[in-house]
Amino acid sequence: MTPTGAWDWAFAASILPQLLYATVYSVLATVLSFVGALVIGLPLALARGTGSRPLRVASGAMVELVRSTPILTQVYFLYFVLPTLGIVLPALVVGVLALSLHYGTYVSEAYRAGFASVGQGQRNAAAALGLTRGEAFCSVVLPQAIPPIVPALGNYLIALFKETPLLSAIAIVELLQTAKLIGSETFRYNEPITLVGLILLALSLMSAMLLRRVERWMNRWRH
Repeated sequence: MTPTGAWDWAFAASILPQLLYATVYSVLATVLSFVGALVIGLPLALARGTGSRPLRVASGAMVELVRSTPILTQVYFLYFVLPTLGIVLPALVVGVLALSLHYGTYVSEAYRAGFASVGQGQRNAAAALGLTRGEAFCSVVLPQAIPPIVPALGNYLIALFKETPLLSAIAIVELLQTAKLIGSETFRYNEPITLVGLILLALSLMSAMLLRRVERWMNRWRH
């Protein structure tokens, strides 16, 4: 019998498929939350740059409120408060919504920095060509604003992936929760927790490599 503290390769191999299956939920939650953050961040960034003072104040207050509170608190709030309002959603949807809202506020600041990097001369030139504000934004401002903020967005994607274990607090059986369940059933935590760390490391490195390629591609496309 393998000692409790020793590494058991046979046991590690037997639980690996279960952990890889659970990884699908972590990756799914990450991708959906990141897309949601990109979508939520854009109107927040536009609202903070608008000429309407009430809209600027409201969007700024929302950004500061969300960024100043822990994600776990927001997850619990949405999970337990929405049903009291008659809105019952699956736990995964609530988790993705919470992560999207939280990281959407950070993404909005990245968007703002990107918009600010586009000089006023570019906007004036677009106006001189007869483009409407919407056309100028989509054709002139946005294509120039996105490439510089790709590294920041990539950092948020990697950070978001490492936040998905928080969703286990609302009974989402993702990667880390699966490892904890295996440990509680077998009284062996060395192998499952170590494998989780290696899987997270591998996915983070793969994400970083992919983002570097995207960044290089966008830089070539930009020039």
